[in-house]
Amino acid sequence: MSLGGLKTRSLGLDVGDKRIGVALSDPEGILASPFTIINRQDESLDIEAIAGIISQHQVKQVIVGLPRSMDGSLGKQAEKVKAFTEKLSSRIHLPVEFRDERLTTILAKYLIRETGRRAKRKVQDDAIAAALILQSYLDEER
Repeated sequence: MSLGGLKTRSLGLDVGDKRIGVALSDPEGILASPFTIINRQDESLDIEAIAGIISQHQVKQVIVGLPRSMDGSLGKQAEKVKAFTEKLSSRIHLPVEFRDERLTTILAKYLIRETGRRAKRKVQDDAIAAALILQSYLDEER
């Protein structure tokens, strides 16, 4: 993603109750990669951890997965994600966009199984889901 000719990174988030999957794009905004997992502790600490990643990697925008029901409606989990994202947004002062994340965790589990990776499966699921969310955004923007 290039804002005003400058190369910038995007950050993808898969926000859950226990973990937040984090993905980063390359500076050209072409490829999203799983980056890390934030184990949820306290909301303010979680937000500070994300803000630290944003600062360290010169992120210019954040893409957050929004868990919709299969019929497209927003449920309880989506409302939690929106509330968390609102607090995050007021802390980081960057553009934040939501992306439909239906089926990304299922796809992440499938990809892990197909590549034969077994260790730390659930943790990988969250980071890979974040990368899938971010990649869908990057693909649409190109």
